[in-house]
Amino acid sequence: MVLFFAVLYTLAPRAEGGGGFNFVPLALGAYFLFTILRLVLSYRMVLPFWYLVISIIVDVALLCGLIFSFHIQYAQPATFYLKAPTLMYLFLFISLRALRFEPRFVLITGLVGALGWGALVLYAIVQGMGTMSITRNYVEYLTSNAILIGAELDKVIVVLGVTMCLSVALYRGRRMFFEAVRDHTAAEDLRRFFAPEVARSITGAEEELVAGQGSLRDVAVMMVDIRGFTRIAASLPPETVMVVLSRYQESVLEVIARHGGEVDKFLGDGVLATFGAARASSTAVADALRAGIELPETFAALAPELSALGWPEPLRAGAAIASGPVTVGVVGAAGRLEFTVIGDAVNRAAKLEDANKGQGSIVLTDRATYEAALKQGTPDFGPEIRPCQVVPGLSEPLDLVVLA
Repeated sequence: MVLFFAVLYTLAPRAEGGGGFNFVPLALGAYFLFTILRLVLSYRMVLPFWYLVISIIVDVALLCGLIFSFHIQYAQPATFYLKAPTLMYLFLFISLRALRFEPRFVLITGLVGALGWGALVLYAIVQGMGTMSITRNYVEYLTSNAILIGAELDKVIVVLGVTMCLSVALYRGRRMFFEAVRDHTAAEDLRRFFAPEVARSITGAEEELVAGQGSLRDVAVMMVDIRGFTRIAASLPPETVMVVLSRYQESVLEVIARHGGEVDKFLGDGVLATFGAARASSTAVADALRAGIELPETFAALAPELSALGWPEPLRAGAAIASGPVTVGVVGAAGRLEFTVIGDAVNRAAKLEDANKGQGSIVLTDRATYEAALKQGTPDFGPEIRPCQVVPGLSEPLDLVVLA
């Protein structure tokens, strides 16, 4: 603002007729010094409210003082300065306060400006009594030193009107800004509870999500579980159980995420993960098998750490993978929604994981899933195939593939 006024004063052609003292350089110099002081203080501390109010008063006072000086500089009655267009700079001071993003400072500036102009009008009326007239003739007002009260009221009304409009707009913009910040924070928090793709689909939805929305996709489903967790956990302190569970889930999640999967939900010590659900993938089944094959090494590496944390037995965990079409969507009621997958592949993965106990395996899948993975690029490493196995909970026998 200082530079703007200084450049404007330097480049603008001088108005003729001014034989008196020129107060403009003094006003600009005072404004410059006060601005430097304000900048120095603002970099050293958070400026208190009272200082900011004083700053507003100083700004408006300098402008009004500059306008007041015109009748001295041009040797005219005080009513002369009422027609000075310099009043328009008041709107710059009002809008400048909007940069603080606090409506109260805009309101204060507008009110102080209106009071300042009112004081100039009052002085012009009092000082000019006997030599000046108050008129209702617009032509006489413009061509003489007469005062048109309505014109001066118009100026005050415009100043206050602009102030109110800008304050309301700023208030609404500030509220929308904070709501946007909260929404952004909530979206970031969602990524802690959902896979990134799921979180993006929730926050980026063009329409409000409601229960019953869904789509059919071919996906791979993985179920991971700790053997005997409930029995062992019952004998341990709660804090030990939670630390062990957190470390185990963290390790499993790393493997799943590394191969493009997303955790659908944590089921106590169980983990339900999907591949190709939140985001369609042409290699979903192959990715799931790669993750499943890596899990035994993860379990083995994790066992000593969990023992050190207080887990009394060697870590025994299993996993199973199934694939097929599932419904991916939103379930629940209006006040509680959940993004999940529903279908035969989910049920099959859960039953196959349970079957690990009877099969003496760590990671299981079925032949159809394994063949789908081969088509998607998984090399055939010759796993053991157990044909026609009865899996509790499934209506028909399956050909099981022991991945580990």
